[in-house]
Amino acid sequence: MKTPFLFKNLRPLFVVLILSFCTLSCTRCSEPPKEPVSNSYKKKLISYREGRVLYDEYSKTNNIILTRARNGEPDSRWYWFSVEDLEGYLQYVKETAKKQKLKNPGIRIYMGKYPMNHPKSKMAKPEYAGYQTIFLVPTAQNRKKDSTTAMSRTMKSTEENTNVTEMEVLNMTNLAPPPKVSTVDMP
Repeated sequence: MKTPFLFKNLRPLFVVLILSFCTLSCTRCSEPPKEPVSNSYKKKLISYREGRVLYDEYSKTNNIILTRARNGEPDSRWYWFSVEDLEGYLQYVKETAKKQKLKNPGIRIYMGKYPMNHPKSKMAKPEYAGYQTIFLVPTAQNRKKDSTTAMSRTMKSTEENTNVTEMEVLNMTNLAPPPKVSTVDMP
């Protein structure tokens, strides 16, 4: 029995189509697998009630001293970063640490205060001049000591991780200049 002429010429085309389909399905565009996220943070969680205890203790002690030093004007009480900003910054730290072959990257949170003449472009809102703030500094496992660092000696770690001065620091947080009515209530 003879194979019809049409099927004879289409066989190579079918083979090419099937091979193309198989190849494309194997190399389909997909997201690379994400690094697993550690659950170590779970051991460090506290309840909202426990957070309230910390907030109240700060209000009864440190904040009273700050308010007196500010002639009765309370200082900022909380700081806010979006999850998107934090995730982006953490990714920046991870990628930069990997490029620099740094071990055990981390973040240290420092207290600071905006000078009254602080550049407006370096604050989330210009009216934050004179208020305390926080800023996040990347850290890594013990590096060689750098005596020419721009950061003060008090910013060098006494613990296992040290500041990475070659990376940018995160600030420009929204902060809460408190209402004059009460500084004891945690929002």
